[in-house]
Amino acid sequence: MRITYDAEADALYIRFIETTVTTQHAAAGIAVDYAADGRVAGIEILDARRRFGDSDVFRRVVLEDIALAGAAPEAMP
Repeated sequence: MRITYDAEADALYIRFIETTVTTQHAAAGIAVDYAADGRVAGIEILDARRRFGDSDVFRRVVLEDIALAGAAPEAMP
């Protein structure tokens, strides 16, 4: 998984898998990218600072209960 934030566009993107996607707009300013097999490949949130209310939220990422026993990590560029 990769989480990126573009300050100029004020867009947050969470990428779950690297693949060709089809985008569906879930709500105003929120888009979900789907892989060909239907898996969620990514989520884009526009106007992220306004939606989250605090730009410090982009400095704090907490991963909880990550259980990947036996799973091979995917290479991310």
